Amino acid sequence: MTEEQPVFAEERRQRILTMLESQGRVRIAELVSLMNVSEPTLRKDLTLLEQQKRLRRTHGGAIAVRPLFEPTIDDRFARHGAAKDLISRACLDEISPGDSIYLDGGTTVQRIAEQLEQQPVNVLTNAIGVATALADKPGIRHTLVGGTLRSLGGTIVGPVALDTLSRFTVNVAFISASGFTEDGISVADVADAQVKQATIERARRVVVPIDSSKFGINDFVTVCDLGPIDAVITEHADTQIQALCAAHGITLRVVS
Repeated sequence: MTEEQPVFAEERRQRILTMLESQGRVRIAELVSLMNVSEPTLRKDLTLLEQQKRLRRTHGGAIAVRPLFEPTIDDRFARHGAAKDLISRACLDEISPGDSIYLDGGTTVQRIAEQLEQQPVNVLTNAIGVATALADKPGIRHTLVGGTLRSLGGTIVGPVALDTLSRFTVNVAFISASGFTEDGISVADVADAQVKQATIERARRVVVPIDSSKFGINDFVTVCDLGPIDAVITEHADTQIQALCAAHGITLRVVS
């Protein structure tokens, strides 16, 4: 069996740009595996491409200079499925019988709803997919927030949703994000960010289930800084993420 040959510089850089065009972001760990070259070599490639203004460096990788539009929920479900399954199963440990919990519109969070057993919990949600997953589980009481349907994400948003959320308090809120950095967590849509912010204010405990592809990414709008976050559950966290969580008193749980 012959050893795979490393990809040469020009081809490497073009492949990096092609990946950015299709998925909006790349991570160095992913590129090392794909291109059979060292991390320092790839860091030099990313630095050169950034100098040419063809990408923007982030912690652990790079993002497109012009961010992509938000992917559809079907596209998001198809990405990093194995990691999301691991993370969502681990989230079940954060739920106790009798709890009131909030499940938002993230694809990892929807997997929590699908895996919830019929136990006495109250679920508040602004996600159509979560409500649908719970509809056939009569042992679980759930409330779907009213408001304006945002079809791209399958979530309920807007002034009515924000007013409704102000009337509830939950033990645990599971808040998804498409970016996680030292600045906080972020998402692609302003209306979704507002709903997440309102929920965080009404939650006794905030848990962020997030796969490692989101680390080092600043998406369009910040939801909150790291202060209100009590726990992060992920499938992989490097030393910088570990240090960041430790500095902000965030419980970090890495599942495999």
